[in-house]
Amino acid sequence: MRAMRAGLLLLAWAGLLITSGMPSSRAGEPTFTAEELFALAYQFHQAGDLDRAIRLYRRSILVRPTAQAHTFLGWALSHQGRLDEAIEECRRAIALDPNFGNPWNDIGVYYIEQGRPEDAIPYLEQALESPDYCCYFFPHTNLGRIYLARGEYLRARAAFERALEIEPQYEVARLYLAMLRQFLREM
Repeated sequence: MRAMRAGLLLLAWAGLLITSGMPSSRAGEPTFTAEELFALAYQFHQAGDLDRAIRLYRRSILVRPTAQAHTFLGWALSHQGRLDEAIEECRRAIALDPNFGNPWNDIGVYYIEQGRPEDAIPYLEQALESPDYCCYFFPHTNLGRIYLARGEYLRARAAFERALEIEPQYEVARLYLAMLRQFLREM
């Protein structure tokens, strides 16, 4: 049974098994765990098959709702321009695990994309306070983008510099900081 499950997962990753969804729990058919469905969804997401990724994230959530699955579902929806739905998925993630930093940052990003930077700030600040977060450089960079747009150049520079202290290889922060430094030299 384990070998069959591994084979089905490989086929699914290769895109050969899934056409309209995943196998059900009917007698004799394998079922997938929420983690397996999430992993498949992520693979399709990264491959650019957003519709299939969204279906699989939703299947994962049906099996076992997690903050990560709701957040990544929101991320996939955002790639389709469905920002209000993405925000709602991130709110569901926060309701499940308010310590998970990703949905806080993501809501901030979606508000920025909607032209609502003031609404984004408290979410980005909460991401910085979240104990379960891998990527604190993201909210620093996103806050820097807001400060830059508002003409708060010193705050923007500090935010980009802080992002680069955390993750020196983060090109987005590096580019924003370089452009800001160039702009300030030319003033």
